[in-house]
Amino acid sequence: MKRVRCPKCGQSVTFDETRYTPGQTLVFECTACRRQFGIRLGTAQVLATRKDEQRAPQTEAPTDYGHLIVVENVFHYKQTIPLQMGENVIGRHVRGTNINTPIETVDPSVDTTHCIITVSRNKRGELIYTLRDAPSGTGTFVENTILRDNDRLRITDGTIITIGATTMILRAAGCSDEPTTAEER
Repeated sequence: MKRVRCPKCGQSVTFDETRYTPGQTLVFECTACRRQFGIRLGTAQVLATRKDEQRAPQTEAPTDYGHLIVVENVFHYKQTIPLQMGENVIGRHVRGTNINTPIETVDPSVDTTHCIITVSRNKRGELIYTLRDAPSGTGTFVENTILRDNDRLRITDGTIITIGATTMILRAAGCSDEPTTAEER
């Protein structure tokens, strides 16, 4: 399943791309604003390849800093969101907001800037994950405990974070997405 965004309101539209051939043009009507817009399948890969050719060669390979798994619920589908070194500002994606870790959701209880996960290294070079509330209107919960405005909490692989009605699971760098049992932790 693929998603495209309405260019007018930002609402996402989901469709099954396997039913269509590359190069085919599709026309959608946004369910929110009724605007019609078209896309051409397969052109994104061509454009991405051209951009890569024009860029200067990178001196180092991209590094895995871990990711968040957003659990599927009535407001959104399952998502995997990569983390980067430094501050990862997490919130609901709204057109025009400037956050680096957006969640595709219509959950009204998730603020556009809800919480922040800071990824850093300790003296031994190991990754450290620190969570804090942005502050948000509904709060940030870790394992059903709410964070106060000034709290900074160190989190590890498998930590369950709840913002609004949205639940996320932290997967540290190098860890698999397979669920772990309490005995394995």
